[in-house]
Amino acid sequence: MIPLIEYHNVTVVRKQRAVLDGLSFQIGLGEHVAILGPNGSGKSSLVKTITRELYPDPNKPDSWLKIMGKERWNIFDLRPLLGVVSYDWVEICRREYSSYETVLSGFFGSVGVWKNHHLTQEMERKAREVMERLELWHLAARPTEELSTGESRRVLIARALVHDPKALIFDEPTNSLDMHACRELREILRRIAAQGTGIVLVTHHLPDIVPEIERVILLKDGKVFAHGSTPEMLTEARLRGVFGEGIEVMRKDGYYHGW
Repeated sequence: MIPLIEYHNVTVVRKQRAVLDGLSFQIGLGEHVAILGPNGSGKSSLVKTITRELYPDPNKPDSWLKIMGKERWNIFDLRPLLGVVSYDWVEICRREYSSYETVLSGFFGSVGVWKNHHLTQEMERKAREVMERLELWHLAARPTEELSTGESRRVLIARALVHDPKALIFDEPTNSLDMHACRELREILRRIAAQGTGIVLVTHHLPDIVPEIERVILLKDGKVFAHGSTPEMLTEARLRGVFGEGIEVMRKDGYYHGW
């Protein structure tokens, strides 16, 4: 089966510095994977290569990044396949548009619904279905600029889900959330994973790795430090090697905690 994402010897250079250095790994269709590393390890740059904001160094021989088996994509064809949920997008989507309009805008790759957009009954039905699934319908008429950060994050997830994407990519999903909102978001992650949508979770925060995550890729200094099953990777020895300090790890109810 063609992998969802395949990196082979990928290097990305920004301001004359390699922010990603010779990355090689695969993520399969329907797989639930976490990419874990400290700040500055290259996680955000990695997400930008998936969304085609950054590209591999063309001077690097024997190097490629393929999504669904293809190196080249029209960005408008790619967006329905991979839903991206990030703090940056939450800020972009905090406008005067209602939550419902923001979810509908996922069909058009825009922020809000514009006059030239043609909405169908099926689009409206799907948007409502997804919002109800995420317990958001009571917020349908409320402008996103009036929502809490946790509510905004859930609206963005609904916006990404309207296409029934092959996978959702979460970039630091609990950034700026309080404990209650973190717990809600992780429960949503678990439900999405259980329904068969692939999860690519990019984070530096150990408790974000929900029990459904099957594999972890550890990132350090723009390189793959190690990758393997979740229990193999989330050990004190492995995490000390990545984060560079003494770490104790505890597992409870399927979640890992480190301090």
